[in-house]
Amino acid sequence: MTDQQQIFDAIPHRDPFLFIDEIVRWDESEIVCKKTFTGQEFFFAGHYPHYPLTPGVILCEAAMQAGAIFLSKFFKESHNSSVLRPNNTADKGVPVVGRMNDVKFRQLVRPGDEVMMQVTLTEQMQDVFFMKAKVTICGSQCSPSSGKIAVTFNFACKMVAEGVVDEFQS
Repeated sequence: MTDQQQIFDAIPHRDPFLFIDEIVRWDESEIVCKKTFTGQEFFFAGHYPHYPLTPGVILCEAAMQAGAIFLSKFFKESHNSSVLRPNNTADKGVPVVGRMNDVKFRQLVRPGDEVMMQVTLTEQMQDVFFMKAKVTICGSQCSPSSGKIAVTFNFACKMVAEGVVDEFQS
């Protein structure tokens, strides 16, 4: 479990577009994060106001933010390159998603729901990381294996130095 400062140190996202409340588990191949959608988030006012739903793109963004946190521990800025290189320490960089595949929405996420984002590294090719994401609605026992699956997808991500415009190539 982590505090908010550790999340801020890992990724550049901030309110109102930060969708990670807590890092639950983080190891060499996977990260699990939590988010509670309170109903006060900006998008609920206009996304089906009489039956508010968390937009699917927000659920995907939450999982990709978890993936960006996961990647942050692998990178430290190289002063000789615009691409962040592996160095086993975190530093500032911008996580960039270049692809999403096989997106499947399965359950609605409503105000008051707590979700778990489980992101697993499946492959690395140079500076591009391929990951699998699963967003689960928590029940009485909140774990990625015990809730209802809201969305699953695969995505590719890399980190680039802040301020550098770099076309994503994979």
